[in-house]
Amino acid sequence: MFKKILIANRGEIALRIQRACRELGVKAVMVYSEADREAKYVKLAEEAVCIGPAASAQSYLNMPAIISAAEVTDAEAIHPGYGFLSENADFAERVEKSGFQFIGPTPESIRIMGDKVSAKQAMIRAGVPCVPGSEGELPDDPATIRRVAKAVGYPVIIKAAGGGGGRGMRVVHTEAALINAVQMTKAEAGAAFGNPAVYMEKFLQNPRHVEIQIIADKYKNAVYLGERDCSMQRRHQKVLEESPAPGINRKLIERIGERCVAACKKIGYRGAGTFEFLYEDGEFYFIEMNTRVQVEHPVTEMVTGVDIVKTQIMVAAGEKLPFTQKDIVMRGHAIECRVNAEDPYKFIPSPGRVTMWHAPGGPGIRVDSHVYTNYFVPPNYDSMVGKIIAHGDTREQAMARMRTALAETVVEGINTNIPLHRELLVDAKFMAGGTNIHYLEHWLEQHKR
Repeated sequence: MFKKILIANRGEIALRIQRACRELGVKAVMVYSEADREAKYVKLAEEAVCIGPAASAQSYLNMPAIISAAEVTDAEAIHPGYGFLSENADFAERVEKSGFQFIGPTPESIRIMGDKVSAKQAMIRAGVPCVPGSEGELPDDPATIRRVAKAVGYPVIIKAAGGGGGRGMRVVHTEAALINAVQMTKAEAGAAFGNPAVYMEKFLQNPRHVEIQIIADKYKNAVYLGERDCSMQRRHQKVLEESPAPGINRKLIERIGERCVAACKKIGYRGAGTFEFLYEDGEFYFIEMNTRVQVEHPVTEMVTGVDIVKTQIMVAAGEKLPFTQKDIVMRGHAIECRVNAEDPYKFIPSPGRVTMWHAPGGPGIRVDSHVYTNYFVPPNYDSMVGKIIAHGDTREQAMARMRTALAETVVEGINTNIPLHRELLVDAKFMAGGTNIHYLEHWLEQHKR
């Protein structure tokens, strides 16, 4: 096991990794920007290094500063968390060339899965079902693009090969709009991701977003840890997640989980990862793989009892997975509400001083947050300030516990989206289970404030 790990992230995930290190008896080095000097995990740290000003480009995305911090503190490994540099193959490569262990997949795996075109081709080879679409990157020739769209069938969606986080995609309903949409998405992709390549897929009308969590070691042992339903989304950004996915046959989940495990073994994948699927009419269609720990990993931890972050660290240190597939048993149901510092209906960010923070408690409740009373939420980063997770023996019990937890939560000084979560938890369609990825946006249209 490592003696010291540098945590190259901020916010609740930095605190989550710090806690996992403590449990393993590993020293954790926290890096922080000037805007995060007062963060809870910095105050709790045995060692902390300021890596630059508030702007991400000069701090959390500054590779030389992070590697220098690892060097001066004698860290042996770097955990990237999620976001920032977590899926940057060049960073993973620089970390390993500098003599540190990257707590995540190999740079090669990140490259293959980070490019949506090569990821899809790898999944097709591994027998994982994919959304019908172009064989690879779309060419420049308009006639060929039209021919591909006609074969796939409208509506289609144009996606950036290097995209992510819900950006770099455009739905096209008619041939007349096709070429312009492709050109606009290419221009956006080039500017946002430094890669103008785009590809085409059939646009599914009413799918759910269901993902499979996997974890693998370097000895080609891999397991899947059930599934998560992440269909409650706004602008492709997840708002609420749960596990297991309501109403999906367990045999179907087992079949797709086994294919994901086989794909991991085939590409020599190491660490935690998530296969994301659209699910419609009893069929799964692969859309992308996230080669890191997910924001919503706690719902899987609650239903499986597996500590995903600790296991990430253990396999990065060269240990074998401490469990096999038959050891993984799903128990009960878990729901996660992302708490964002924003207007609950207009979604305008609400940074500022938190004058009161009272987290909920009680049976089955977990809160992952770095916030405390008098903490200042900086305006420079993502608006998420925490996550409330409720676990119960049944979905109904998990929902009841979540309603109680949301009612107990007090946040003053900033706006949060907790009022939205309170409404969703009593919404008849959500309570019935199985809403699709468009449901929340339609709901917001009908409940305009």
